[in-house]
Formats: sequence, structure tokens, C-alpha cells
Amino acid sequence: MALIVHKYGGTSMGSVERIRNVAKRVAKWHDAGHQIVVVPSAMSGETNRLLGLAKELSADPTPRELDMIAATGEQVSVGLLAIALQAIGKDAVSYAGWQVPIKTDSAYTKARISSIDDKKVKADLDAGRIVVITGFQGVDDLGNITTLGRGGSDTSAVAVAAALQAQECLIYTDVDGVYTTDPRVVTDARRLKTITFEEMLEMASLGSKVLQIRSVEFAGNYRMPTRVLSSLTDPLMPLEEEAASGTLISFEEDTNMEQATVTGIAFNRDEAKITVLCVPDRPGIAYQILGPVADANIEVDMIIQNQSVEGKTDFTFTVPRADYNKAMQVLQESVREHIGATNIVGDSKVSKVSVVGVGMRSHVGIASQMFRTLSEEGINIQMISTSEIKISVLIDEKYMELAVRALHKAFGLESA
Repeated sequence: MALIVHKYGGTSMGSVERIRNVAKRVAKWHDAGHQIVVVPSAMSGETNRLLGLAKELSADPTPRELDMIAATGEQVSVGLLAIALQAIGKDAVSYAGWQVPIKTDSAYTKARISSIDDKKVKADLDAGRIVVITGFQGVDDLGNITTLGRGGSDTSAVAVAAALQAQECLIYTDVDGVYTTDPRVVTDARRLKTITFEEMLEMASLGSKVLQIRSVEFAGNYRMPTRVLSSLTDPLMPLEEEAASGTLISFEEDTNMEQATVTGIAFNRDEAKITVLCVPDRPGIAYQILGPVADANIEVDMIIQNQSVEGKTDFTFTVPRADYNKAMQVLQESVREHIGATNIVGDSKVSKVSVVGVGMRSHVGIASQMFRTLSEEGINIQMISTSEIKISVLIDEKYMELAVRALHKAFGLESA
């Protein structure tokens, strides 16, 4: 008998009928002798609806109250799923994050998990119950409800699986696995049977929306085998077939097959570029520019500092598009007058495209092939960043889909 954690997204929980299908699927795994913990998201659209109500009342609601509101979506889901399981004869119990408890810090709307108490859950599992736990939320040391940020249910599920030392964490979504790129952009994108944690972490951080990046970090840190698979299949399909479906996120050393040079093409539409012009080229200038941005809780991605000319340089970086106006305001207020920049300019219509693959470590010429492909399509590269297993470029957003299709073909990632 294995302990398995199931996670179901908002689409999977989107209606009473879909909740019934989730209950049938969970019951099938439980009937096979497994101990089952389920971590569902709020019903699709519910979190947006709830937060929209708050924004109607205030243009700037406090983060603590937003968490109180947003957390109710998952509480409805766990209650409904427990009722659906009970209706088909299963002993099920639901818990909110604070009841487990899942302890977090106090960074409202972006909290991080610090610990999970497994005693109550293990006692229920040992008694034969199916345990349903809210995703996306926890409780801080003062007893305040916190949420983990969008996509946080993935993180909750993997964290619960790690705390319970589960055999596997199954992430059920509205897609049937991880693809070489988004099939909506490239119609012949291919589903991957396996992908390494490193590759999945890069794909998630570079814009792939299949899994939330923190959930992949958790899975890698705790070596938790994680599988992405579809919840839209027949809930009564044979267990063996379902258990081998989707995409398994594994460890590179677990496979003896040589990795493909490039595993996938990732992209992110939600980028913005900011350049601080003619700043003094001296020690500490990067901190003076980026420190206030970090203090405003804005993430910075790609960074370039130009060649110094007569003691002056330009400093360019990217931020999430949603934070572009806020970042520009912060820089105008706290940077320009203090460090003597001549101007601060930006572009909120850029996108990032990346090639990813652990096989890049042992293959040369990937960058030149990528740059040649983009050149042949007339696509100008504005910024470049690299790691051992990825190369990212910043381009005009209007060329993003063209770039993805061209690179997917150039690296032979199309369906066999």
C-alpha cells in the first residue's frame, strides 16, 4: 500500500459533475489499497471572482484581508469533494490549511511554507480515511490565514507529499502532460514522457504554465517524484494505464538514456524592459538601482550592464509586465535623482523565448543555432541570458510566436 497525493486544478473542480468525476477517480485509487490525500484548487474562476469583489470595495485592499477572502475558495472545494466522496461510500474528511496546520511566514498573498504537522493527517490515513486538504493556503505564527500566491495549490500538494513521505505526487490538470512547447502555438508540439527537475524548473521559471515554479523547487529539494497528467480522461480508466500516463518529472541520474540536446522551447509574454541611462560606472551602482526595486517586492530577471564610456554606463533589466509601471515609479522616485541617471526608459511590449535541455551541457553550437534561426526569420535580439541548461533571448513581442515555431522546428522537436 502506497501513500499517494492527488492535486486537482480549478478546471478539474469546475462543476458539480467534474467534482463527482474527481471523487470517482480518487475512490478508484483508494479501492486499489492506496492511502490518498487530495489537494484541490478553488473552482475555476472563483478566486478571481472573490478578489474582484474586494477591488470593487477598495482600490487598494490590505493583503491580510485579501488572503482571508481568497482562502474561502479552496475551503468550498474541499468541503464539496469530501461530500462527493462520502456520497459514494468513502470515509473522507476535509481540512483547511490552518487545521492541519500548514505553517507559513506572514508574507500575505505570497507566503512561504515553513512546516507541516503530519500527525492529524497520518492518523486519519491509518484509520482508512481519504484526507482532503485545501491548497494555496496556510497559517502564520499569529494565527492569521495566509495564501501562497497564484498557483500555490501545486506547491501545497508537493509540500504535503514531501511532509508525508508519499511515494508520488500526481498533479491532475486540464492538459495531459508537459509538452516541448505550448501546443496552442506549435500544433505539432510533442508530449514528453519524462523531464528532469532541472528542465522543469527552467521551463516553469521561463513561462511554462503547467506547474507553479515553487512546486517544482519543492519537488526537487525533497526528491519527490511528481507526475503531470490529465483529469479530463475517464475517471474509471484502468489504474495501471493512468499511473503511467502524463509526464513524470524525475532526476537526471535516474535515466540511462542520453538526453536530447534541447528538451523544449519556453516563452513568456509577460515581460517588460527598463533601462537606466548614463549612470556612474562605480562599485555598488547595481545595488543602488535594484535595491529599491527589490524593496518594492518586484522580481528582476534578465540584467545587462553596458560597456563603460567615460565613466558612464547604461543598466538594463526586465521585470514582470504587471509590475512595469510600479517599477518605473520606484526608479523615478528613488534612483534617478540620487545616482544622476540622465533618463529612465522602458518597453512593456517584449517577450522572452528560451531553449531548455540538460543535453546542452555536453553539446556545443546550441547558441549559434538559436541565433542563426532567429536571424533567418528577421528577429532582432535585445537581451541574452544563459545557464548550463538554457539560453533565453528578449525580443519584440510581435515576433514571439514566430520565434517559438522556428526554434521548435530548428531543434527537431516536432512530433515523430
